[in-house]
Amino acid sequence: MAVDFYHRYKEDIKLMKFLGLDSFRMSISWSRVIPHGKLSKGVNKAGIAFYNNLIDELLANGITPFVTIFHWDVPQPLEDEYGGFLSPRIVDDFLDFAELCFKEFGDRVKHWTTVNEPLTFCVAGYDSGILAPGRCSAWRNNDCPAGNSAAEPYLVAHNILLSHAAISNLYREKYKASQNGEVGIVLNPTWYVPYSNSKADTEAAQRAIDFVYGWFLDPLVFGDYPQSMRRLVGKRLPRFTREQSQLVKGSLDFLGVNYYTSNFAANAHFHNGPNNSYTTDNQANLTTERNGLAIGEAEGVPLYVYPQGLRDVLVYTKNKYGNPTIYITENGFGETNITKVEGGVKDLQRARFYQAHLRAVKEAIGNGVNVKGFFPWTFMDDWEWNSGFTERFGLVFVDFKNGLKRYPKSSALWFKKFLQS
Repeated sequence: MAVDFYHRYKEDIKLMKFLGLDSFRMSISWSRVIPHGKLSKGVNKAGIAFYNNLIDELLANGITPFVTIFHWDVPQPLEDEYGGFLSPRIVDDFLDFAELCFKEFGDRVKHWTTVNEPLTFCVAGYDSGILAPGRCSAWRNNDCPAGNSAAEPYLVAHNILLSHAAISNLYREKYKASQNGEVGIVLNPTWYVPYSNSKADTEAAQRAIDFVYGWFLDPLVFGDYPQSMRRLVGKRLPRFTREQSQLVKGSLDFLGVNYYTSNFAANAHFHNGPNNSYTTDNQANLTTERNGLAIGEAEGVPLYVYPQGLRDVLVYTKNKYGNPTIYITENGFGETNITKVEGGVKDLQRARFYQAHLRAVKEAIGNGVNVKGFFPWTFMDDWEWNSGFTERFGLVFVDFKNGLKRYPKSSALWFKKFLQS
């Protein structure tokens, strides 16, 4: 409801068409279609109707819907009943939700992603506690009512992977033949550059990649977590049964990659003790500076522009994971505290950002990476989680103080020209 897309989707789709966009990435709110979390407790027909109308309007304008099933909004009744993704019971309820989506929308939706950025959901929700459900160890954040930063992120990730695998298997067995769609997942790797040429820092960079990317992609491709995680996390890292491993392995039809920035990684020694957490388990110090120099140009948000990191993560994915089909599902440039339309629409820095990152994608394709699409983050300014309206990533300026009116920015017009060429 933050930018009133619910009521304005038709005019927003017209704007998408004007800009030449041919696909729109959207998510379906679990609570909007199944208010009590469980299918047995009823479906909200108004929610189903909204998504049907939205999908139909997109298709009528030549725009392909690219749909995320779960984007971090666990229905509160499931949190209250069994702790949401802390419990394996979530798998069956998530599966029911996904199947409802396939039944209601699958005749028109051909690209599904089960989960958006499980890394962020697990770490921000269960290690630092800065996002819902706000759980963490007391030493990490005094505002957390409960949690265990050393164990819960790994447990939640495990149940996410089991849920994804169950959903993918269901689709392949029951819906793929008639609907001819595909099921993937969206991961958000930061790329890590060794702080020095030393072996220790090179290995630290690899561990950092394992902990943000391999954590999910290794099981999905190879059937188990990276060896570095097994060694460093030990018994806190759940184990797959043989049957679970076989179900998870190969459950991707495609991979979504959200890329924003890169860091330097240096070897570190965090001692095991009462203050363990996911954040320290990788035994790496992560920083945006080396010898007093930032890794890239600063944005208006705490991110640095490093386009070659996108190329590097794509080539790495090709070489390690068998060259899966990849969609760049998010890539974006943020600015803060811009309130006036006149200044907000003049975002040539964002246009330069996209030009550089699209060049990096082109280089990756030239290296044989199987990239099939690119989604800028984001179409229009929105509510950026715990940053609210203070951060803007959109191609379209939304005037939050004057009726949410939309204004295409310079970057949107650059994209329009780019797509026409």
